Parts: sequence; C-alpha cells; structure tokens
Amino acid sequence: MIRALVVDDEPPARDLLRSLLGRLPDISVVGEAADGREAVSAIETLRPDLVFLDVQMPELDGFGVIEEIGPDRMPAVVFVTAYDRYALRAFEVHALDFLLKPYDQKRLAAAVRHATERGSVMTAQLKALLQELRTAGGSRGGRLSIKSDGRVRFVDTEAIDWIEADDKVVRIHAGKEVHVMRTTLSSVGRQLDAATFVRIHRSTIVNAKRIREVQPWFHSDYVVIMADGTKLMTGRAYRAALKRLIGDAPG
Repeated sequence: MIRALVVDDEPPARDLLRSLLGRLPDISVVGEAADGREAVSAIETLRPDLVFLDVQMPELDGFGVIEEIGPDRMPAVVFVTAYDRYALRAFEVHALDFLLKPYDQKRLAAAVRHATERGSVMTAQLKALLQELRTAGGSRGGRLSIKSDGRVRFVDTEAIDWIEADDKVVRIHAGKEVHVMRTTLSSVGRQLDAATFVRIHRSTIVNAKRIREVQPWFHSDYVVIMADGTKLMTGRAYRAALKRLIGDAPG
C-alpha cells in the first residue's frame, strides 16, 4: 500500500485529489497539509511514500519544502500546479512528474505509477531542479502565476516594475495594476529571471529595466528611483547584487 500525503493550500483542491486517489488501488492518503510549513512537519512525522506537492503556496512553496527536507530524504514527488505550458519546462527537463489542474483520473494514475517506479533516480532529478532554480533564478517562461482567492492569473514578467513584501503578503506592481497574493518574496523570486530582477532589500525586488536612477544615500546605501518615480531603499545585505546588475552604480 502506497502511503500518500496531499499538499495544497486550497481545501477544494485537496478534497478533489483525495477523492480521486480513493479510486485507485493500493494507495492510501495518510495526511494533508495546507502550506509548506505543514508539509515539512507532515513529511517528517508521517514519512509518506509519495507526496502530491503544490508548487505555489504561502509561507513556503513546493521547492522550499524540498530544500528543507533535502532531496536525499524527500519521498517520491508528483508536483501539483496550475502553471501554463511555458512554466512547466523545468519539470519536463528534469523528467519530474506533475499534475496540471484541473485533474484527470487517467493522468493521476499514470503519475502515481511513474513516481513510485523511479526510486532513487528521483533524488538526482530533484537535486538538478533545485540547482537550476538557484543558478538561473528559477525562470520558467515569461509569465508569473499569481494565485489569489482560488484563482490563478498570469502576468507577463516584462510588465512587472517592482515587488514588495509586507508581513505575509506580496504586492506585485505592474504599471497601474497591483496584484496581491499571500506568499513570500523568496517564493516569487524563484519564478523570476535573475538576469533581470534583483532583490535590493529583504522586502523588495525590482525589475532592473525599470530603474531610472540610483542615488547614493547614507551609510553606503542607495535610493533606487524607478521609471514611475517610486523611490525604494536598498538594504545593506543586497548592495552587492544591485551593483553587479547595474554595473555603474555610484560609489
């Protein structure tokens, strides 16, 4: 009997997946988790054989869960995602299985079979995926998926000016639009191209193409002035990243 854990921040999605898994032989759902932190705890406590892991969640996303558990200790994984076909490249390149919402019973059965047959091979695949996310900024196409109120919207990353985090809420500024979602800045950052987007503060990521001016400030910090006139402060720990990206920053 395969012991499965369902991880998704949307209760209806968890209920549906549990129902579909109940129709498959030799599989038992031993637990659920509503976010990444709960998932880490459930994996360590329940030790499931297979995890259905939502990619985008508040607090800690699916990739963050794998990093905290460690690829060597992570059970077999089937990623659960609402990303479009462009954003699935990372999974396909590394031969990692995924379920695209809305679910399909036959596709679910195939994913279960595929994930449980690979054994230790998946460890190498997960390591390769995490390494790509670290070195390439986790870019999965030219659109950012934004989950809010049970819906998923897609925003062209080229349209994003800057992103700010406030407590457990992230605000994505794209022209006159502001998209709000409950997640972490690090989670959003993994989906962006590191060659274009830079984190200048623990609570701020900016699109380098939207920077109009950089001015020196006190204590070797900088004020970043965006194309729309918004002024953003840098954080000391992120000065080097800004200077590498723009090359000719003052000072």
